[in-house]
Amino acid sequence: MTDAAPSLAQLAAEEEELQFPAFSADDAWELGSALVADGRAQGLAIAVDITRNRHQLFHAALTGATPDNDSWIRRKSRVVHRFGHSSLYVRQASIERGTTFEAEFGLDPARYAAHGGAFPVLVRGVGPIGVVVVSGLPQVEDHRLVVAAVRRHLGR
Repeated sequence: MTDAAPSLAQLAAEEEELQFPAFSADDAWELGSALVADGRAQGLAIAVDITRNRHQLFHAALTGATPDNDSWIRRKSRVVHRFGHSSLYVRQASIERGTTFEAEFGLDPARYAAHGGAFPVLVRGVGPIGVVVVSGLPQVEDHRLVVAAVRRHLGR
């Protein structure tokens, strides 16, 4: 896997493609369990978190994950809640505007992290209703792990 970030256009296309018809607690369980299975199969030290309307529906920490991963989950999730896009999309948007997320928005870095790995739960015709987050890998790999699992879950 390469650590080069996708372009803003590629990230926007992912968000357009990866929308759910609805999102239930069962969807969260199935998606979270798939991410845990992926992490175990690859021997990844990750934490996984899924929320809907800020209600935590799934959380798991695999061997090697630390409390820092939970902090990253909260910080990346706040970016998705505030901007309605993946944390990597928000980061890349600032970069493509010739700045950084931190410089552009001046948000407290202890509360907001525009680093890849948090992807909005998008319901078609509704918009963002939650967040799927992975923490523990380099940011682009976190993002790709989430996107691959959502794509499989949606059968795409």
